[in-house]
Amino acid sequence: MPYLLNVVYLILILCFSPYLAYAAVRYGKYRDGWGPKCFGLVPRRAGNRPCLWLHAVSVGEVNLLQPILSQLGQEHPAWECVISTTTRTGLALARKKYAGCQVFYCPLDFTWSVRHAILRIRPSMLVLAELELWPNLIRAARQHGARVAIVNARLSDKSYRGYRRIRPLTRRILEQVDLIAAQDETYAARFRALGAPAAAVHVTGSIKFDGAQTERDNPATLRLREVWRLPPDAFILLAGSTQEPEERMAISALRAILPQYPDARLIVVPRHPERFEEVARLLDQSGLAWQRRSRCEEAGGETTHILLVDVVGELGAWWGIADVGFVGGSMGRRGGQNMIEPAGYGVAVCFGPNTWNFRDVVQQLLQREAAVVVQDEPELIAFVRRCLDDPAYARELGTRARSLVLEQQGATRRTINLLAPLVSPEPAPPQP
Repeated sequence: MPYLLNVVYLILILCFSPYLAYAAVRYGKYRDGWGPKCFGLVPRRAGNRPCLWLHAVSVGEVNLLQPILSQLGQEHPAWECVISTTTRTGLALARKKYAGCQVFYCPLDFTWSVRHAILRIRPSMLVLAELELWPNLIRAARQHGARVAIVNARLSDKSYRGYRRIRPLTRRILEQVDLIAAQDETYAARFRALGAPAAAVHVTGSIKFDGAQTERDNPATLRLREVWRLPPDAFILLAGSTQEPEERMAISALRAILPQYPDARLIVVPRHPERFEEVARLLDQSGLAWQRRSRCEEAGGETTHILLVDVVGELGAWWGIADVGFVGGSMGRRGGQNMIEPAGYGVAVCFGPNTWNFRDVVQQLLQREAAVVVQDEPELIAFVRRCLDDPAYARELGTRARSLVLEQQGATRRTINLLAPLVSPEPAPPQP
């Protein structure tokens, strides 16, 4: 089976090679990291301390690791943590956030690359964030004697249907996983139905609630407010993790309220860095004054009507400035982005109708009347206008959202309690 997977992966790479070549030329993606990805040439770990290899696919999962790493550092300082990621933006953010950890590209799931990587890292445990069922990587970790865990585990309807089609292979993979710390009982039941041992599956809640900042006067947010020189009474609409056409909708919302509220401002944070220039051209066409976050310092912090955040890793702190937030990826087929961050700050949150990636969080927010679904651009404009015309309504919406986040925190503590007994003081002997 492992060698058959090698063939399948090679065929898939050949099929997608035109797109990969285009993305490399057009956006600069997939150009680096070929040593770790193809041959497992990750940094070689020295010493024999217990080691956790934490894998986070991209930016969202990298941010997710923060409360885990913070708590591990406090309670288990003797443990060594290394971090792998799949995307260039994820790698850059991980190196910035976790300077004390080795950070590298995760090897592709070929038998030779994962085997070399495991031998160089020698992990005590492989910790996968949310859902990364790579058969050869998991198998190589187990053969080395490492335990395997999935934390903040989630299994969407779409993923569940896909894995169910290859249930024999999925069951074989899940049987090798020692711990599945699921976000809720729905996800836990899906993992069990796919063949995960019942004793390995636990419901811990979502770590994303623990990672949410809930105080607006945190140092990062205060610094960003100074960078943009915001007037203290300015109304801020933030459109975060946006995709096309959500930036256009946010600009329309700002344009609609400016005649009555000239001090209103818009912050736009596109989800993907390769779209920064596309959004910049859109802002040029808007006729409204705007500037780039990357040039705020050299511009002397001059406040314009619109700020384009064209740097990676700052969205969490920018949410602390917003009065009203639109969470992107929710008007198209992306399935939504993280709405917990703005909720934690008490922002009056809205998002589009397509949020299946965060279905459980959305359900909780809507049940508590702590967020609003907007179906289209007119509804977005109406929501923003209502929050301006009725500040008490916006304030109550944000207060309920922040209260929900505070109540849900604690998943990190439960996860660490499950991980700790599985980490041996010394690497376990390889399995046959």
